[in-house]
Amino acid sequence: MVKSNDRFDDNESVREGATARPEAEAASSLPTEKPIRARRRVTVRRVTEHPQFYLTAPSPCPYLPNRFERKVFTHLVGERAEPLNDLLTQGGFRRSQNIAYRPACEGCRACVSVRVVVDEFDWTRSLRRVLKTNADLERRERPALPSSEQYSVFRGYLDSRHADGGMADMTVLDYAMMVEDTHVDTRLFEYRRPGSGRTRGPLVACALTDILGDGLSMVYSFYEPDLEADSLGTFMILDHIRRAAELGLPYVYLGYWVGGSEKMAYKTRFQPQEHLGPRGWVRA
Repeated sequence: MVKSNDRFDDNESVREGATARPEAEAASSLPTEKPIRARRRVTVRRVTEHPQFYLTAPSPCPYLPNRFERKVFTHLVGERAEPLNDLLTQGGFRRSQNIAYRPACEGCRACVSVRVVVDEFDWTRSLRRVLKTNADLERRERPALPSSEQYSVFRGYLDSRHADGGMADMTVLDYAMMVEDTHVDTRLFEYRRPGSGRTRGPLVACALTDILGDGLSMVYSFYEPDLEADSLGTFMILDHIRRAAELGLPYVYLGYWVGGSEKMAYKTRFQPQEHLGPRGWVRA
């Protein structure tokens, strides 16, 4: 399983008064995709205008047994959302809807922020095989708008891979909010098999991705579970590395790596990478 993202399971992640469109309407109103352009890096002075931070109550850790987790979080809204998200991501935060969060567990620092160094990436033989296996896939970068087709793949992925996880009960409206509730530069990377004529090919994988001043941040990715043998999760990360290189962005942010967690072990395949520690980002 390749899951390059982390969900903030807290009621604060749902925007007050937000509504999600029925899936049929969302599917029919998906706008034309816009090309991604790397944004200019902003100064710290623009991004520190009084953000308020909060601490969650302890809850069972999803990665390590017999542990409890806490998170510190803030809201990403208004004009400051994009530059603040850039700054916080560089400081080890992750985004979930309009929330930026980071682990703040007592006596534990197991969650380590990871980013891949794009220009020096090691395209090993096994990773090149993954690219070759999926060479026929077509990527389309679309606005952050949901569709029933996406939800069908998302639902199948959860039922097959995470039936007992915290996201297992997500409805189509929950999915719509996960995608739409963003105040930053967010895109959906859709991956399809080739179509015929004017008919689009079937959707097989999708990644919700933030465009940062210094990289791409993979918020959540999912794929057709019947195609697990094609290593679609790995392929999406590799394709993001290629896309970041095309855009001149130095990093791809993969979220957290937890030593000793089988769920996170796949992230070590993507080298070289940097880990965030007490002295900043260092080569792992």
